[in-house]
Amino acid sequence: MANNIKIERLNHAFQEEISMILMTEIKDEDIKFVTITDVDTTNDLSYAKVYFTVLDDSKRKTTLDALNNAASFIRGKLAERVEVRHTPELKFIYDTSIDYGNRIESIIEDINNK
Repeated sequence: MANNIKIERLNHAFQEEISMILMTEIKDEDIKFVTITDVDTTNDLSYAKVYFTVLDDSKRKTTLDALNNAASFIRGKLAERVEVRHTPELKFIYDTSIDYGNRIESIIEDINNK
């Protein structure tokens, strides 16, 4: 139980710091309008899945490629900002939960209209 609380705290800290790094230190324009929605770190802190969304859905693929190319830079900056023994390797994944939620909402709206 205590380990899960530690991981959750780290996930939240990673999410905040990665968002700040993307806003302030990344010069790539493809990454500027990215929202970090969640971070899921393994128990041994070796990997972290970083979920994100973008404002312009047409730039999903280019943003994903740019984020994965910048992952080592972001990991280095994250190591400076968050005090952990081992900073996890970052894997960026597009968060489809917003699209899923919008689809469910439109289905419910269609049902109510009928």
